[in-house]
Amino acid sequence: METALAKSPEKRQVIFLTILLLLWEAGSEAIRYSMPEEMEPGYLVANLEKDLGLKVGELAKRGAQIHYKGNKELLQLDAETGNLFLKEKLDREELCGATEPCVLHFQLILENPVQFFQTDLQLTDINDHSPEFPHREMLLKIPENVQPGSVFPLKEAQDPDIGSNAVQNYTVSPNLHFHVVTHSRADGRKYPELVLDRALDREEQPELTLTLTAVDGGSPPKSGTTTVRIEVVDINDNAPQFVQSLYEVQISENSPLGVLVVAVSARDLDVGPHGSVAYSLFQGGGASLPFVIDEVTGEIRLREELDFEVTSQYNIEIAAADGGGLSGKCTVAVQVLDVNDNAPELTIRKLTIPIPENSPETVVAVFSVSDPDSGDNGRMVCSIQNDLPFLLKPTFKNYYTLVTEGPLDRENRAEYNITITVSDMGTPRLTTQHTITVQVSDVNDNAPAFTQSSYTLFVQENNSPALHIGTISATDSDSGSNAHITYSLMPTHDPQLTLPSLISINANNGQLFALRALDYETLQTFEFHVGATDQGSPALSSQALVRVQVLDANDNAPFVLYPLQNASAPFTELLPRAAEPGYLVTKVVAVDRDSGQNAWLSFQLLKATEPGLFSVWAHNGEVRTSRLLSERDAPKHRLLLLVKDNGDPPRSASVTLHVLLVDGFSQPYLPLPEVARDPEHNKDSLTLYLVIALASVSSLFLLSVLLFVGVRLCRRARAGSLGGCSVPEGHFPGHLMDISGSGTLSQSYQYEVYLKGGTGTNEFKFLKPLFPNLQSQAAAEERENAERENAVVRNSFGFY
Repeated sequence: METALAKSPEKRQVIFLTILLLLWEAGSEAIRYSMPEEMEPGYLVANLEKDLGLKVGELAKRGAQIHYKGNKELLQLDAETGNLFLKEKLDREELCGATEPCVLHFQLILENPVQFFQTDLQLTDINDHSPEFPHREMLLKIPENVQPGSVFPLKEAQDPDIGSNAVQNYTVSPNLHFHVVTHSRADGRKYPELVLDRALDREEQPELTLTLTAVDGGSPPKSGTTTVRIEVVDINDNAPQFVQSLYEVQISENSPLGVLVVAVSARDLDVGPHGSVAYSLFQGGGASLPFVIDEVTGEIRLREELDFEVTSQYNIEIAAADGGGLSGKCTVAVQVLDVNDNAPELTIRKLTIPIPENSPETVVAVFSVSDPDSGDNGRMVCSIQNDLPFLLKPTFKNYYTLVTEGPLDRENRAEYNITITVSDMGTPRLTTQHTITVQVSDVNDNAPAFTQSSYTLFVQENNSPALHIGTISATDSDSGSNAHITYSLMPTHDPQLTLPSLISINANNGQLFALRALDYETLQTFEFHVGATDQGSPALSSQALVRVQVLDANDNAPFVLYPLQNASAPFTELLPRAAEPGYLVTKVVAVDRDSGQNAWLSFQLLKATEPGLFSVWAHNGEVRTSRLLSERDAPKHRLLLLVKDNGDPPRSASVTLHVLLVDGFSQPYLPLPEVARDPEHNKDSLTLYLVIALASVSSLFLLSVLLFVGVRLCRRARAGSLGGCSVPEGHFPGHLMDISGSGTLSQSYQYEVYLKGGTGTNEFKFLKPLFPNLQSQAAAEERENAERENAVVRNSFGFY
């Protein structure tokens, strides 16, 4: 049987990836716990059995396992009690760094059946780190002519703690010249700046030493200090200025050492030593910088290998100082680009071997996949061989289950070597493979199997009866009578579908036949099931769906809805003589019972009294004027239009339209005189009259024969007994018509003409012959026969 796994690997990988992403987005809400960092091992986190609403001992019964990425055993689950304990001391700064909140994601896996629960453990920060400056001493060279209020940036202290436990304030030892101001960056980090309160005098005090203290917001607060040494230098009235205040660069994580990252440039308008600029790395946001700068050229090069998975971005502050102690700053934002340098990892969580044959869908293995890369480099697809009756199903986030596609047959194959391939979407792709050997235990049972789960057959409508429309086929791996298959039609649940009158099947070879001609306009498609049964004991069978689609043929001509073509009088449209070119006279509306291009209709003007006066739009049937009307135009126009479909061969219908020119719609409408009527209509009327006349003559001839036979019988009866068929003397009614014998009939007959009352027309209801010299009983019988014959004529024809 063809399955989804028999498709190409690329299509199947896309399907698995899509399902995995959907399941990732639609995952169940996690159970969230919170605890402070640095708690001792054995700390009770929670009771999972109680929080999940499970029965006592159910975690142990279902083989509960707790899993964290990278197979780190941070937590320990007591399956008997359901208690979740801390296995080792957790350091928030080590696990999450500056990420807030710090949430560790754990997965709880249950078996029988396989079930997943997401457990999130949030670590709250405690004040376990003191602020620390990058250097024990900072040197500032400040010219003596710097004005009070000038600001000098200082290097900030680093504190791995976050929030209120991070650095909150800076202070400086008491002095006469400076005070420190604490500022906040966009990411919340605090940094100090030294503000000059009183002018410096190198002759009075050439050097100052201050103590800078960084204090965090913990309880109790912790602090760190550094020494700020200030050298008062002679006047240098121009500080270096960078060409750009911000440099943004990107570099791949696999870049070689020594590669040029970026070159910064600063200018100083001074000359001599005061105009010579030296570059240095001022600070890098607290991270250990893998870069080095050339103090002369300003070139920043890579000195250590980069790892996107560790640090994805660096913000470097570069200082340019001249010989006089003035400096300028700029920022270099380095974005590390991820490369596909980590292969996917596969971890088997559960393995079930052997698998009994003929079992329904069975979980063979449960495994998880992971890739620390990002983007497409970290997006993974899983696959197995195409020729195996197994499926990979995404279950929970990055977990998959390997299940049997259906019942296995040990007689066909007793062992399977399944290779699970995990590939990422990076360039180049990295792949990890894991092979599982699955044994199949024997259960002796084999049923017929169709080559397809469903069949679609196409039949052209108006087909000949007993037409072979297709063949269904099934196979049975058994032998002898157990492999002898008979085919049959399964009962349908649709009461409107009389399947036995439509389809028959050859029980031996599965050939399907259409028993009668199909009509697309009546039945476009229908479905039914066929069964295949072997001759075993007990007999086993299977079913397949057969879908029959009837293909349309162009067997219906267009039908005109407007204007009506079966009216007794031709349809007339009024057209004012003042109409402008393009005036809409009327619109022909037609339909076609066919479908597709067989029902695409186009309109065409075949004939017109004045061809240049009217035009027809081919696609919508609108009849419009092509020019202005003049006094020389005829007052009456006859248009013959053709409506044609797009079938092969095409079918068409004609439309006759009369247009009467009027000076205005207030002018009374006069019907067309008889001489101006459509000659085609006159021909149709003449044909109708001829048919009616022929039917009348035939009826009269039949009545004459019946009358003749009746008279002969009456005479014989009168000869046998006196007074048998005497005809009473009397007068015929005055409203009779006399038919003389000079015509085609051999005798003279009289007919009573009955008119249909209340119609106001000359329509004959029926003709009733009257015969002289007959007995009253015979005459009555003949009248009844005549009435029955004329009733047939009356129902078939009308007289006008």
